[in-house]
Amino acid sequence: MGILNVTPDSFSDGGRFTERDAALRQAERMLADGAAIIDVGGESTRPGAAPVSEQQELDRVVPVVEALTSELDALVSVDTSTAAVIHGAAAAGAGMINDVRALRRSGALDAAAASGLPVCLMHMRGEPGNMQDDPRYQDVTAEVVDFLRQRIAACGQVGIPRERLLVDPGFGFAKTVAHNLTLMHEMAALQELALPILIGISRKSLFGKLLGRDVNERLPASLAAAVMCVERGAMIVRAHDVKETVDVVRLAHAVRQSSG
Repeated sequence: MGILNVTPDSFSDGGRFTERDAALRQAERMLADGAAIIDVGGESTRPGAAPVSEQQELDRVVPVVEALTSELDALVSVDTSTAAVIHGAAAAGAGMINDVRALRRSGALDAAAASGLPVCLMHMRGEPGNMQDDPRYQDVTAEVVDFLRQRIAACGQVGIPRERLLVDPGFGFAKTVAHNLTLMHEMAALQELALPILIGISRKSLFGKLLGRDVNERLPASLAAAVMCVERGAMIVRAHDVKETVDVVRLAHAVRQSSG
């Protein structure tokens, strides 16, 4: 899953792809590099990010989704929590909803149900603006799994079948370095949910804090983490550096599937 942020303030590539043509060319590059899905986001969810208005998000996302689906025939995921954007993205041809808030915003559950699209439910506490203030857990992995189980049940109550759901443990969202490392080590526990696992670990601040690397120096750590997550059951890896990530994921998958 290639990341396409059409925002001015995303932590890694904010402002680079806000224009339609620039977004289209970047998506084209990622597809050529092996991306199976393009994930379009119109609201930054980096730590400390401010929310955007519904109309701003619609104006950023919908034209790009329309261009990607009509001109590149791409499978497009939309990184949104907003009901109106879920409706708009579905009408524009999106093939999946990727929600960091696990459909907890007003109207999001019903919008996702009406869309008929697959949905990825991610774990996060609080909001991006405050999620890193003081995250605490008794058992981070167990609490993440329990949260996701509850959101899966909420989806079922509005008619979203399990076959349309994916889960994401939410690395870097309301988690300290220690929480992230524990969650990665114990990630196989998510398999008890019996749903496909998506992970987003690319260029995370975890690597800056742990290794002292600037955001543009985090590729090796991102690749190592991607391999470890695939070994623990991840089926989709969300990444900025598509070509390199495709290589390591293919290798990790080949080793995991090997009978030799």
